[in-house]
Amino acid sequence: MALLLFVSVCLVLLSGFPVAFALAGTALWFAGIGLLTGTLDDAYLSALPNRLYGILNNQTLMAVPLFVMMGVTLERSKLAEQLLDAMGALFGGIRAGLALSVMVVGMLLAASTGIVGATVVTMGLMSLPAMMKRGYDPGYAAGAICATGTLGQIIPPSIALVLLGDVLSSAYQQAQLQMGIFSPRTVSVGDLFAGALLPGLVLVGLYMLYTLLLAWRRPHYFAPAEAVPLDRALLARLMVALVPPIALILLVLGSILMGLATPTEAAGVGAFGALLLALIRRQLSARALLGALEETVKITSMVFMILFGAALFSLVFRGLGGEALIHQLLTDLPGGVVGATLVVMAVIFLLGFILDFIEITFVVVPLVAPTLLMLGLDPIWLGIMLGLNLQTSFLTPPFGFALFYLRGVAPPSLNSATLYRGVIPFIAIQLLMMGLLALWPALATWLPQQIYGS
Repeated sequence: MALLLFVSVCLVLLSGFPVAFALAGTALWFAGIGLLTGTLDDAYLSALPNRLYGILNNQTLMAVPLFVMMGVTLERSKLAEQLLDAMGALFGGIRAGLALSVMVVGMLLAASTGIVGATVVTMGLMSLPAMMKRGYDPGYAAGAICATGTLGQIIPPSIALVLLGDVLSSAYQQAQLQMGIFSPRTVSVGDLFAGALLPGLVLVGLYMLYTLLLAWRRPHYFAPAEAVPLDRALLARLMVALVPPIALILLVLGSILMGLATPTEAAGVGAFGALLLALIRRQLSARALLGALEETVKITSMVFMILFGAALFSLVFRGLGGEALIHQLLTDLPGGVVGATLVVMAVIFLLGFILDFIEITFVVVPLVAPTLLMLGLDPIWLGIMLGLNLQTSFLTPPFGFALFYLRGVAPPSLNSATLYRGVIPFIAIQLLMMGLLALWPALATWLPQQIYGS
């Protein structure tokens, strides 16, 4: 019954039915069958009101609408345009200068907004026409913009890491209870933010290294260098473009890592700082503010509706014996913890072809994370590995959302085949980053240990 429930949910999702209602509706159907056949204890459904109240009362999840507000406001303040103009001038003396500029600006936007759709659309509207006009290979240009846009998934402050932090915290507590261990250690959003910094920067470095190697091997993919003198005017443009977003990033992320504020408090400061920055740039009209608030409500409502549906699904799935089945399956795999981790990562990667990161985070991760943690995996390392894996779901066709975002603003000359060809090398780079993290777990665990001593 549990396996049939999981398969049924996947089929309903593939039919195009809204995710939140697909999860909740299918779970209710199977709950009714389980109650009638005696295979489901009604105590599981009785726990649903408390579960939903706990979601609404969760202080960590309160950071979601605030970070969304911060990202939407910064996206509407035309911050990216000024950044790209200044970075383009700085890297103009390099053959792949515009591409490197796109990656640096995407990294800064990822740390400022954390919203993949906004970053991809903004960079697609500004960068893609310029890159194609200058003779860049269309496939590479599209792939670079899509991949850079997904950096908001892994570079903190990231909404995906906030959601993963909440899920992994519950999974870690559940794993400790099942093992009879009562440790004071917890998994916080701050841990994941600190753990994601180095892997995120290394990933950006790999993107840039691939671009430079490609410019060396296939120079016809890129426009010739255009030297720009590094004078006081350029330095002034760089200062004006870089200082405000970097100051906001340091204020938000630094306050979390230094323990001066919780993620929710820092998100509130970030949202206020974004509004202040937009006001200084004279982009905060009443219409713009209303639009940002409406977009924030839409995104937040979508996230929480999916979370409600996933809560009902997980209760019914657990009541039908699905959790015990997955635990037995993973522990019986050859290779122990390595084999179980490889299988889970492979399944999540494949699910990323058809599901969004939110569905995977709320549906799949709570089912597999407790078992992996019981097998001895470090929760911070597991969180960053999951974050990198979920990042690929934005690039993998046919349902990669970054592909849809860019396709919607790309010129007609850029067909889907060219777009898919362009993202394949960047998917490989992200998988390479996961391999590096598997070989050197300290990339994710060293900084949290230095900051928090855990």
